[in-house]
Amino acid sequence: MSSYGYKMVIAVRDDLKLSKGKTAVQVAHAAVNCALACSKNDKKRFKAWHDEGQKKVAVRVADLPQLFDLKTRSEMAGVTTSVVSDAGHTEVAPGTVTCIGIGPADEALLDRLTGDLKLM
Repeated sequence: MSSYGYKMVIAVRDDLKLSKGKTAVQVAHAAVNCALACSKNDKKRFKAWHDEGQKKVAVRVADLPQLFDLKTRSEMAGVTTSVVSDAGHTEVAPGTVTCIGIGPADEALLDRLTGDLKLM
């Protein structure tokens, strides 16, 4: 286990200008998806993250290309990701990619991948 522990990062597209409520729901989708994937694929990491308090950080990406660049870099580093596409019932068109969940993973690794992004 890392001396820094584990965390999850959710990066939300800033160009969509989602309402606070819509943003909260999209972030929740990403967090649940990543947690479920990690609990199936890396039980030890999931347990450590869970037992440490399930640390999560929400950040902003400028747009879709930056979101997919982050996805590629995260997956190349071996980190679980989950891209969230909206159903389109309220604020955006069906299939609009709104955010990405990354982790849980080693906090230092996620800081290298996302540390330059602004907090929500």
